[in-house]
Amino acid sequence: MKYFDRIKSKLEGNFFPSSLEVVDESNLHAGHSGARPGGETHFRVSMVSASFKGMSRIDRQRAVHKVLKSELEERIHALSLDLSEK
Repeated sequence: MKYFDRIKSKLEGNFFPSSLEVVDESNLHAGHSGARPGGETHFRVSMVSASFKGMSRIDRQRAVHKVLKSELEERIHALSLDLSEK
């Protein structure tokens, strides 16, 4: 399973978002630190989830990083997050 699919599946299964967008931006970072052949190293995630209610911005990011821990350790170099409860 590709990292794009793994990210989307894990976020959907853990946060039940009302809105989720996962974008592989690796092509924008070719030649930069962390870029690898085949891409799937730089992602942007925009997600709206009631699961984030009452959480600070940092706590939301920590929750997502915890869920995606193995992907971050294996391949993902950069993960841009836009997380909201609304």
